Amino acid sequence: MNIIETKNLSKSYGDFTAVSGINLHIPKGKVYGFLGPNGAGKSTTMKMFLGLTKPTGGSFTINGKKYPENRMEILKEVGSFIESPAFYGNLSGEENLEIISKILGLSNSSVSEALEIVGLTPFKKRLAKKYSLGMKQRLGLASAFIGKPPILILDEPTNGLDPVGIHEIRSLIRSLPEKFHCTVFVSSHLLAEMELLADYIGILNRGHLLFEGTLNDLKHMALSKGYPTDHLEDTFLALIDGDNQKRGAE
Repeated sequence: MNIIETKNLSKSYGDFTAVSGINLHIPKGKVYGFLGPNGAGKSTTMKMFLGLTKPTGGSFTINGKKYPENRMEILKEVGSFIESPAFYGNLSGEENLEIISKILGLSNSSVSEALEIVGLTPFKKRLAKKYSLGMKQRLGLASAFIGKPPILILDEPTNGLDPVGIHEIRSLIRSLPEKFHCTVFVSSHLLAEMELLADYIGILNRGHLLFEGTLNDLKHMALSKGYPTDHLEDTFLALIDGDNQKRGAE
């Protein structure tokens, strides 16, 4: 069963098409990696799912609910982490989450549960402005996961982290579907990262969906096109390069 589906979903800004008629199928209870170079349209797609920008064509459903008719119902089921999360620096990590908890009408226990899940309980009283980048990313994940929504939409959650931080966030995301029966839709421009994280991947370039399926499916597709398959990063780059040449991109 797919928890998110799009049908010819598009977004244009004047003459520029950021997302061009994509058809995504995101299975329930899995980690779906959304891949593409910077500027491919990943963030725009995620913002459409969150009602932050309106599609100019096509449609999508989330957990059986159609946008825009059920926009508010959709938002109640989705936790999100888009771009660098913003927090009140003069409040503690715990206090920042308490604000979100009150806005969402959640119980007091939701804050301590979220802090525990992301490993920030020992630092909950520390001011957010004194958090390291990795701790801020974890606080961002806690704010997305507070209330345990069935769907998490995470935009480049490991951006700017060192290898240790990347490993910590990756392990955390990887554990969520099994622990909490949720679905994670996560974007990145690094295939090597998705190789260790995602059950399914979609590859976007210049607003067009080039591939959707498992990593094994990607290898088979690459073989059929004569692309390198020893390293998936090379497969990814060859796929993007081939599409750019086809579209006459520089």
